[in-house]
Amino acid sequence: MCAKQIIATDHAPGAIGVYSQAIKVGNTVYVSGQIPLHPNTMQPVTGSFEAAAHQAFQNLKAVADAAGGSLNDAVKVNISLTDLSNFAAVNKVMAQYFDQPYPARAAVGVAALPKDVPIEIEAVLVIGDA
Repeated sequence: MCAKQIIATDHAPGAIGVYSQAIKVGNTVYVSGQIPLHPNTMQPVTGSFEAAAHQAFQNLKAVADAAGGSLNDAVKVNISLTDLSNFAAVNKVMAQYFDQPYPARAAVGVAALPKDVPIEIEAVLVIGDA
């Protein structure tokens, strides 16, 4: 049985609940949902949806980096949006953080997210050979 390794970085927001930023088991990393909080202030990014999406992806990237991988190691990404009219915008922003082949993905509309942010992103990464 593989041991769980906790992944943590100061370059992404600390947990605001009972969870870890990520857990690594073997070469698989399960990254908790990242919302657009600035890691230094723990305050939500304000302004445009695009600015919020960029911060959420930057936080996701920071956790992937801390795990010894990158966003291109993602095999599955789940995106929660409080307004599905931002679907095209999230695609545009996401394309700036991932290279092809893109990971499998789900994007769903939700009623609300923590701290009233418009987006949350979680991922599963596989780093290195299986």
